Formats: sequence, C-alpha cells, structure tokens
Amino acid sequence: MTSMNSAIQIGLIGGSGLYDMAELSDRRIHDLDTPFGKPSDPIITGRLNGVPVAFLSRHGKGHRLLPTEVPYRANIYALRMLGVRYAVSISAVGSLRDKIEPLQMVLPDQYIDFTRRRESTFFGNGAVAHVSMAQPVCDALVGELQAAFAAARLENVTLHRGGTYVCIEGPQFSSLAESLWYRTMGASVIGMTAMPEAKLAREAQIAYATLALVTDYDCWHPREDPVTAEMAIANLQINAVSAQRVVAKLVERLHGAPPLSLAHSALSAALVTQPEQMSPATLERLKALLPDGSKVSIQ
Repeated sequence: MTSMNSAIQIGLIGGSGLYDMAELSDRRIHDLDTPFGKPSDPIITGRLNGVPVAFLSRHGKGHRLLPTEVPYRANIYALRMLGVRYAVSISAVGSLRDKIEPLQMVLPDQYIDFTRRRESTFFGNGAVAHVSMAQPVCDALVGELQAAFAAARLENVTLHRGGTYVCIEGPQFSSLAESLWYRTMGASVIGMTAMPEAKLAREAQIAYATLALVTDYDCWHPREDPVTAEMAIANLQINAVSAQRVVAKLVERLHGAPPLSLAHSALSAALVTQPEQMSPATLERLKALLPDGSKVSIQ
C-alpha cells in the first residue's frame, strides 16, 4: 500500500435488495485484503453523477452471507483503506411503530445492539481504544440525507428522521414476545446488520448513517401478517429504486460541501494505547485507522 489522499470519500454499503448501483459509471473492481480478512465482496469504485464513490454489497454477490457471517471489520477497514470518510448504510428493517409503514424510510439516530456472535472492534491484542457511542450516527450526514430525500422528490414515500434501530442476531425473525418487548423499549425499527457496523465505522473515524428501508411490521401488529422473507424481498425491490435516487442526490451534496463530522476525530480522545507504545505488528494491523495510516492507491 502507498500513502495518498484519495479522491473517494463517500462509501455506500448496500444491504438486502440493493446489490449494485445501476447508475455507477467508470467502474473499477478492487479485490482487497485487510488485516481482518477479505470484505463481503470486491469493492466497486466509480462515479455516480460524476462524483467518485465506493460501493460494497454487504451480503456479497447472490446474497450468500447471513447477517452474522458478514465480515464487518474487513468491510469497514477496506472502505477506510480507499479513503472513505462518509459511509451510508442502506438496510432493510421491520417497523415497530404504527406510524412507520412499509415502503417508507427511516433515518435512525440510536441503536440497541442485541448481537452476540460478532467481532465488534478493531482494537485489542496490543492496542486499547474506547470510542464514544453516545451519538452513534453523524447528525450532519443525517441532515444531508434528509435534504437529499427532499431533492429526490419521491412520490408517496415518507421519510422519518430519528428513532431507535434494534439490531438482532438473526437469521430468524423475532418471536411475538420479542417483538412486543422491543416496542416497550421505545424502539422504532428492527434489523440485523447495523451492529457492529456503526461501532466499527466510529473506530475508523468514518461519519456513518443508516438509510433504513421499511419492508414490514415484524410480527407485533395485530392486523398485519408476520414478516416473511418473500414479503421483505418484494418490498425491498420497490424500496431499492427509491433509495438509489436518494443516494444519487446525497453524493452530489457531499461532493459540493462535505460537512464536518465529530466522527472524523473519534480516536483523538479514545485511543488509550498511543502508537509509540504499540508493537510493529499492531501498528501494521491498524495503520489504515491511525491518523497517519496508509491508504490504497486507486490511480
């Protein structure tokens, strides 16, 4: 790897139903290796409406990875290697609220993490850091997403700003008792992929936000059928078209005037083990995350 200031600052993580960006031109495929393994799929870089972006399919080509099997650390690390500073996660979710209906969109500002089988940090093994997750999404990036949604002029699509995303391990959907329990917590939507993705993005000093695409009412709603994979995928195919229009407007906004984000300095108060105290092997493993870390040349 060679050090450079990459022109690609915007990363798009496509979830269920969004495995590609149809309008992406000047495509290049990057089959990267990271200290944490290979990403879910090769990362595609190119231009969206003339703006350089990087796209990663979270579940891989053909949707072959369970939520638990997604290599979250490799995914985020690889995006950081390419220079990404802003990441938008497009995620399928179920609604836990009457007012949040299928085919609508949500910009969550909080997460509850019920995953238990996933590696959730880059640190350990010779380096300690404790990033703050009090405000787990970048509010400035959420504001840009809200403005991009307005600019996309989607007919009959409602966007909800704010709310709590409950992330479960999966791959099974919730039981009725669980779904009702999540509602008592005040949660707004439920999904399987935002964690540990948001935690890792913060450790990588990437401004992160979720564009959540609502497909169903989970199983709590007394007048709606419990979610099935068939139901979720059918609604996602509709949602994905709308999501691509929002993302296209977003990258135009970010390219013109990218907002400052507190996430970009997340390690300044979080890194307990200073680089000079790390072993050469630890420094090598974390070098894309540290302030003077190396990036991949994409020229």
